[in-house]
Order: sequence, then C-alpha cells, then structure tokens
Amino acid sequence: MLATTSLPDTDFRPVIVITAGEPAGIGADLIADIEPNRFPARLVVIGDQQLLQNRAQQLNKSLSLTPYLPDQMSPSGLLEILHIPVHSPVHTGQLDAANAHYVLNMLTTACDGCLQGSFNAMVTAPIQKDIINIAGIPFTGHTEFLAERCGADKPVMLLATKSLRVALATTHLPLRAVADAINHNELRQVLLIMHHDLQQKFGLSNPHIKVCGLNPHAGENGYLGREEIDIIIPLLKELQQQGLNVSGPYPADTVFTQDSLKDADAILAMYHDQGLPVLKHAGFNQAINTTLGLPIIRTSVDHGTALHLAGTGKANPNSLYAAIDSAIEQSCEIQLAKNLSQ
Repeated sequence: MLATTSLPDTDFRPVIVITAGEPAGIGADLIADIEPNRFPARLVVIGDQQLLQNRAQQLNKSLSLTPYLPDQMSPSGLLEILHIPVHSPVHTGQLDAANAHYVLNMLTTACDGCLQGSFNAMVTAPIQKDIINIAGIPFTGHTEFLAERCGADKPVMLLATKSLRVALATTHLPLRAVADAINHNELRQVLLIMHHDLQQKFGLSNPHIKVCGLNPHAGENGYLGREEIDIIIPLLKELQQQGLNVSGPYPADTVFTQDSLKDADAILAMYHDQGLPVLKHAGFNQAINTTLGLPIIRTSVDHGTALHLAGTGKANPNSLYAAIDSAIEQSCEIQLAKNLSQ
C-alpha cells in the first residue's frame, strides 16, 4: 500500500493557480464544475473570463468569478480570476491555431507566479499539443515547457492514483528511440529526483521505488536484451550503497500485481506505454499527473482536451479535483518542512 500524505495541523491556506487549458476543449467545462468551498485553499483561475462565463452558461451552470487581487483575500466561496484574453473568438470543440499564444501565455503567467512566490502551486487543465505546433511554435508538452521555463535540467513525469504512483524514465519518445535513451546518467538523475521529491513533496521519509526492466521478463538474464545487466542493475546497486531504497529491475508484466505493489511507494517505468496504461486502467478520471524535478509544484489532469465532450456537460471533473487536492497536499508538505526548519 502507498503511504499517503495528510494536511498538517496549520492555518496555512495555499494559493493554487489553475490554467484553463485549450479554450475549445473541456478545460472551461471543468472550471465551471469547481466548488471552491470544497478545497482548503485559495483558488485562482487563469484564462479568459468571458469564455469561462459563456461556457458555464452553455452548460446551465452558475460560475461566480471575482478579480484576483494578490494582497486581498477573496470572498468565501468564489473562484478568483486572473484574466488573459483569447486572441480569437472560441467555438466550442473547434481548434484555432490563433489561440496557441493564449495557451502559452496562461502557462507562462502561472509558472512565473509560482517561481516568484505569488502562488504555491499550479494545476493545469489539458491542452492540445498539435495545434500549438501547427501555429509554428515547437511544443512537446507541459512537462518540457515548464522545465525550460524553470531552468530545470530533468523533469520527471509522475502519474498517481490513490493506490499507485508511476514515474517515467522517458516520456514522449517514439518506441524505437527508447532503448537509446536509457543510460546510466539519465536513469540515475531520474531516480535521485524521484527520491528527493517523494520525500519533500509527498512526505515519504524513505520511499521505496521499484524499477521496471526495459525488456520483456526484465531481459531474462540477457537472453531478451542486455540493458538490465549493463545499465539498470549496476545503477541500482550504486544507489543502494548510497542509501536509496530502490529495487529491481522487475518484469513490467508482474510488478503491477497487488502483491508486488504492497511495499512500493512508486514504480519507475522505462517508457510511456509501459506504465501509464496500467495506471489509467486502475484510476482513469481519478488520477493526476505531477511534474517532479521542478522548483515549483505542478499537477495536472490525467486526460486530454476531449473536444467532442466540450460544452456537452459530460466532462468528468474528478481528475481536476484530485489534481487540486494533490497540489494543496504538496504545498502543505513544503510549508510544514519550512516550519520545522525554522
């Protein structure tokens, strides 16, 4: 079973900034579903206020927004809005490359606010990568964009449900490029970041990280590949000698069984589709994505823009709720550590 975090007994009320995502997608629908009184935090939405109001009206929902004033607390029960206008009129469910800069402006504003200390954490609604690239802006994803903005060398993607955490050694790579990306230095950096952030942001004093093999059956003693023998096993021995609670490599087809997960705080998968299908099967629409290795806290939903659901009232807000909850918990863990160090 995973160790879980709990909110410290404190009056600390973190400020969580939420980016509204791709304007044509379900991000605005999810914002309309937020009940601010559900969360022990101050919630600030970044996006186009009229767009959000129009989408709420389209869904027959009441959305109360009050302007974000950094030095003034909002009235109880209201979302705060930091207004950024769209560049082009939005038609629900229809992508428009003209609004790519609007999306990136939201991310930049939220990230910079976290770096400057105005916000304790950022939560991101889903965006559409291809339309940003169509607009002529090279863009791989939230993770890579925020890492560059923060000056972080190695972002690590971690997805989590209430019972499972899965991090990725490689993220958005073609499968034929994965093996070449698995090397001692890269894996070492990923595992050190996981260990550090599981301690600092999740309150786990000695996190046990189980590491998947790259090949079927974890290479089967070299018969199905040598990456385990040549790279993964020597690295795990090195980190164990340094005091890290890491083990493996495990075959990916058995490491996710209930018995194997009993003593694991997180699993490190070697590539995107080795770990995430299992996690999403276990908790789709309940899971969250968080970026480790950043000097800020960033969480996100576990799904895409769902253009076909935008404006229909069928979008499920549970993943956004879980992402907000996790951002609050991580913020409180950081604050608690600060209090203890003073």
